[in-house]
Amino acid sequence: MTTYLVTGASGQLGQLVIDHLATLVAKDDILALVRSDKAAEGFAAKGIATRRGDYTDTAALKAAFDGVDRLLLISSSEVGQRAPQHGNVIEAAKAAGVKFIAYTSILNADTGNMALAEEHLATEAMLKDSGLPHTLLRNGWYSENITMTLGQDLELGQHFGAAGEGKLATAPRKDYAEAAAIVLAGGHDGEVLELAGDEAYTLAEYAAIVAEASGKPVVYTDMPEAAFTEALVGAGLPAGFAAILADSDAKAAKGALFDGSQTLSKLIGHPTEPIAETVKAAL
Repeated sequence: MTTYLVTGASGQLGQLVIDHLATLVAKDDILALVRSDKAAEGFAAKGIATRRGDYTDTAALKAAFDGVDRLLLISSSEVGQRAPQHGNVIEAAKAAGVKFIAYTSILNADTGNMALAEEHLATEAMLKDSGLPHTLLRNGWYSENITMTLGQDLELGQHFGAAGEGKLATAPRKDYAEAAAIVLAGGHDGEVLELAGDEAYTLAEYAAIVAEASGKPVVYTDMPEAAFTEALVGAGLPAGFAAILADSDAKAAKGALFDGSQTLSKLIGHPTEPIAETVKAAL
């Protein structure tokens, strides 16, 4: 029997991974790492057992990983604290005898020069140094990262960004989650997988898709990176996070969020969801 554990299981991606993994392996072989009673109750209702653990507590993680064979490390949501937290997970996994780790990194981590990639690269290096067999799931941008401002875009008639004419090859979380479940179940150990949507588009093309789907006028307004950062801060985002998002857009202008290999759709066995479908579902 092989035991599979998903960290960050109560997050948006984690829940989707668990759901798909349960179609590939026996539910009794799946463990979800959670931090709260509420999350544990939610998985219990699905017939999924849980372990308690926090990325900041190596001792608790080691106990949680006892008997686990294959582990999915979903990157921490705490930007700026990711590297040390991921280091704790890797250390605990090695001490507990985990045999394989899959890690959700970012697309073109070693070539895109995104500020967001720094902690992912540090984690990739720690995995290599650990000696543990592992696979890197270099996930592209979620389509939901773009559609999250849909309400504002429709209200203002504009989608703001700093990506210029850069192409973004996005896919919805559910497609990346399916890929993670497939890799965790087995068969792609040791690979570096650049995962992105089949369809790539500029933000101007995205605005046109929104306009067509909604029947309302929406255009793309491109801004310098610094101005976009200020706009995000003005919208209520913390300055550091706003700067990282603006940097991501600026690097996307240079191709950091594009990949044309269709590795993701080949892995999951079907085309990724087009952005137009994601938009329609969000309207």
